[in-house]
Amino acid sequence: MAASAELWDGNDPASVERAAALLARGELLAFPTETVYGLGARADDDAAVAKIYAAKGRPAAHPLIVHVTDIDAARHFAAGLSPLAERLMAAFWPGPLTLIVPRAPAVAAAAAGGQDSIGLRSPAHPVARALLAAAARQGVPGVAAPSANRYGHVSPTRAAHVVDEFAGAVPVLDGGACQVGIESSIVDTTRGHAVLLRPGMIDAPRIEAAAGERLLARDASAPRASGTLLAHYAPHARLRLMDADMLRRALDVLGPGGLKGTTLAVYSRTVTAPQGIRQRRMPASAAAAAHDLFAALRDFDAEGVGLIWVETPPASAEWDGIRDRLQRAAAAA
Repeated sequence: MAASAELWDGNDPASVERAAALLARGELLAFPTETVYGLGARADDDAAVAKIYAAKGRPAAHPLIVHVTDIDAARHFAAGLSPLAERLMAAFWPGPLTLIVPRAPAVAAAAAGGQDSIGLRSPAHPVARALLAAAARQGVPGVAAPSANRYGHVSPTRAAHVVDEFAGAVPVLDGGACQVGIESSIVDTTRGHAVLLRPGMIDAPRIEAAAGERLLARDASAPRASGTLLAHYAPHARLRLMDADMLRRALDVLGPGGLKGTTLAVYSRTVTAPQGIRQRRMPASAAAAAHDLFAALRDFDAEGVGLIWVETPPASAEWDGIRDRLQRAAAAA
């Protein structure tokens, strides 16, 4: 961890107030949510939001998610909330669900990537909620925050990940390890039906039950949304996805010697690698696997691994978010 890092205790009320004051002044702050750590700036200040894009190296047309305390705070950014949006907010907020809604005119244009829609979420992490409440008392209606990492890289789930990512240049409010571990599900509600733009750990059947309708698939007319590019969430190592049988055959061909010239690691639920090949077990449950995923990929990078072979997760709905992140990470290789 960089010695120059400003790491503040998220369980200390004075640190939370100090962090909120930083946001109110238009500065950057990394903070925990239940999904991943976010790189935040006040969403109503386009100049502050521009600092997020610059720090991440993120294209300014790629929209951010705005974090708010509750449904009432969401109305500041929304041109209107449909009954569908309100049902989903009531069912899953605070929690790991982002809703795309029509954006209020002249509000948070930079955070929305210039679109007429905007992504809103109410996080469940107690430190995030304390920060948003403190920021609201200082005149900040919401905090725009993508994941606190360089654009396209693995998302951070611990404060130390953020410190390493930005070499200590961004203050971090430390709230411990993120409970969920992958980013929120994203549902578009702007076109009269619920459309799933990004899967997460609130799976499609649960969203459909709360929405009272089937989720539609993303199409060409869907709004741009965070984390939906083909290649994303990638470690520095090359990542390859294989089903269990293919992974076993590939390891059998290699044998105990592994690959020459490249350090190989295996991340698998059911396959055991030969001796001499680094392995980390993917947890058997989807919730535990999501919690472990990004930390595992970052650990492999820290160990100097050059290639990661990952067993493709099960095809069930509860694994959709994990499978999505791995497919995008593999596409970046």
